[in-house]
Amino acid sequence: MQTGYKEIEMQKEREKMAKEINVGIGFATGRKSFKNVLKTYMYNLKESELTESDRIKLHLFVAYDLHYENAEPEDFVHIETECMEDIDQAYFIGEKETRKAIEELVSQMGMSRKEAGLLFGEGYASKRNIIVYEALKRGIDYLIFLDDDEYPVAVTKSRKTAVWGGQEVLRKHLEHIRNADITNGYHCGYISPIPFISFNDVLQEKDFRTLIEALSNDIVNWDTIKSVMKNGGVTYADTGVLVKDEAEEVPEINRAKFISGSNLTLNLTDPDRVLPFYNPPNARGEDTFLGTCLTDRTVLRVPAYTFHDGFGAYQHLLLGVLPTNLSYIKADTKQVVERFYKACVGWIRYKPLYVYITDRENYDEKMAEVRARLKETLPKVCRYFGRDNFMNVLEEFEQYHRNVRQHYRDFQDTKAAWKKITAQLVSREKRKTAI
Repeated sequence: MQTGYKEIEMQKEREKMAKEINVGIGFATGRKSFKNVLKTYMYNLKESELTESDRIKLHLFVAYDLHYENAEPEDFVHIETECMEDIDQAYFIGEKETRKAIEELVSQMGMSRKEAGLLFGEGYASKRNIIVYEALKRGIDYLIFLDDDEYPVAVTKSRKTAVWGGQEVLRKHLEHIRNADITNGYHCGYISPIPFISFNDVLQEKDFRTLIEALSNDIVNWDTIKSVMKNGGVTYADTGVLVKDEAEEVPEINRAKFISGSNLTLNLTDPDRVLPFYNPPNARGEDTFLGTCLTDRTVLRVPAYTFHDGFGAYQHLLLGVLPTNLSYIKADTKQVVERFYKACVGWIRYKPLYVYITDRENYDEKMAEVRARLKETLPKVCRYFGRDNFMNVLEEFEQYHRNVRQHYRDFQDTKAAWKKITAQLVSREKRKTAI
């Protein structure tokens, strides 16, 4: 009799768990100001009434970098009580927690330290991976990544002045993620790090186009960049997207599906279908490389915008101050030129591996083209900006080109190591279900 009662109670508990949806909110951040962004999203969730649902349980995951702004752990883990009142559980992942996770992989999952280091080592791919890992361990169903410089609003230029509208970001993802492996929203604002350029005899438009073609991939290309430059560096939201409800499948272009690292939701309900992030050492592009693994995955673009405050000039949006016009970003300040320089370095660092993965048969030919274009244009860029360090872009290219095969092996080893994690998590879940 007692046994029957116990079985009934267990069944009730399983039914209760089946009704709950555990949603993770992930930040891989180095900015102390991420707390202001989190607060805005929590108000956004209240406004969209998601926090009123008993079925939806919210879990916060923050993997923080102390070096980016010379911060202390307290800058990330101490969050206002009001902001946390709708969060069921919060997990903060710093260097100590990362070391613990690495030891866990080595001692409990039979990984080598090299494999564990590939997954949870340095860089933002590793921070995203450890968030996904912790979310999987805790039975999170869906995990949305948000950036610390993106806000849940959209801006259009359908009139003479800017027109703003709030966006129900998480709600839109939850409407579609059940039918997909990944959902990804849209971005507006200062997405591009390329400022408005006033061409002259030193740097002509054709020279700049040659540089962009050297740096670009299938998504970041000259036509896109030129269009954004005409708007002073601003990408405005498409009004057609704002009024629709349906999602669209992201097409595969040259062996990759383009996704961004934020306004991005992963379906974790089947760990076998979850893939890791990767970037070459000291490079970015973790979203780009994940995009090369998605041939047999369903990836949907959902109609939800976030505003990217790439230059940190519009944090007052978080206070409800909506500008009527967005400033042109001109290449006339040290900050703007520095951001453009860092973007050039970042793009060129992952260009060799991206081409090696997506077009290996033409790899050598394409690398020769990149080298020739950089040699032709970088001296002109240096003279235009009055900075010799743009020549470093060529040095970075040669270094990452030399190491491309090692980076490719590391990428493959990262995926193989991740497979060990998901296989064990699936096995544990099957044992739990059997009990």
